[in-house]
Amino acid sequence: MLIVTGVVEVSEAGVEKASTAAQEMVAETLKEPGCLVYEFSQLLGQKTRFRVYEEWQDQAALEAHFATPHMAKFQATLGEVGVIFSEVYRVVRGEKQPLR
Repeated sequence: MLIVTGVVEVSEAGVEKASTAAQEMVAETLKEPGCLVYEFSQLLGQKTRFRVYEEWQDQAALEAHFATPHMAKFQATLGEVGVIFSEVYRVVRGEKQPLR
């Protein structure tokens, strides 16, 4: 199993669109083989920041996720809403590593 976690911050004007896109992304991703947990949450008191938390059966499942149409759509939406900051990592055997 591997874990992906981090924070994504979007422009204030893009919060609602990012939130809607994240909800759609979660719904589709949870249907994927190898996806054990997939969550986005808005940080309390910081409406422009979202916490990402994912658990995947293995690296192959995560790589397949990157190739899905809903991932492409979500990435396009993030481009539209203006990502201010993004720091997302995968954690393997307790060690934080770059996601890709």
